[in-house]
This record gives sequence, structure tokens and C-alpha cells, in this order.
Amino acid sequence: MFDSIGWGEIIVLALAALFIFGPERLPSLAKDAGAGLKRVREAITGVRQQVNESLGDDFSELRDLDLRKYHPKTFIRSQLLGDDDAPTVHRGSAAAVGATVARPRDRATPPPFDPDAT
Repeated sequence: MFDSIGWGEIIVLALAALFIFGPERLPSLAKDAGAGLKRVREAITGVRQQVNESLGDDFSELRDLDLRKYHPKTFIRSQLLGDDDAPTVHRGSAAAVGATVARPRDRATPPPFDPDAT
């Protein structure tokens, strides 16, 4: 948590707190800060347990999910430049209605031409 703060900075912060709050109020403020931090940790632990209970086995799959592939630029690139080997569904075809899945065409065959669509 405090990877970027060295011991020198911590000592300077402690001395500044001592001068700002005074030696009488500093122990009670430190105690209150510790109790508040403990409550925050307990709340986070409770939320984490509730998520684990409600999601169950699906939570481990969400942890392993790679969100980088859902970046808009990556997603569009994969959709535009992805393999054409996967079955595709064309609008207006019987596959779009749910009857059958359209067969992928090979790269040598031109796409179908619909004069009514132009």
C-alpha cells in the first residue's frame, strides 16, 4: 500500500501530525484512525464473502476473465479482421429467423448480391 512512501516521508508526516494536532490529541486520533481502518477492512471482507456466496463457482471464472479483449478497439479489430471460418448469420436470411445457420463461404466466391437492398 505504501510502496512509494519511504521511511523519511513517514517520519515527516508523523512530525507534522504531532505539531498540527499536539501531543494530547494525537493518541486518540491514532486510535480512532485504527478503529476506522478496522471497520473498513471488515466491511470489505463482508462484501467479498457476499460476492463469493452469491456467485459461487462463477466468481472464479470472472477472476480469470481477460478484460483486455473487450476493449473497444480490440473487439472491433477482432470482428473486422477475424477468421471467416466461423458460421455467420446474415440479416434477412432464414438463419436470422432461426431455421438454420448460414454456411460460411470460401474466399473465392463473391458475396451474394441483392438488387433490392441497393
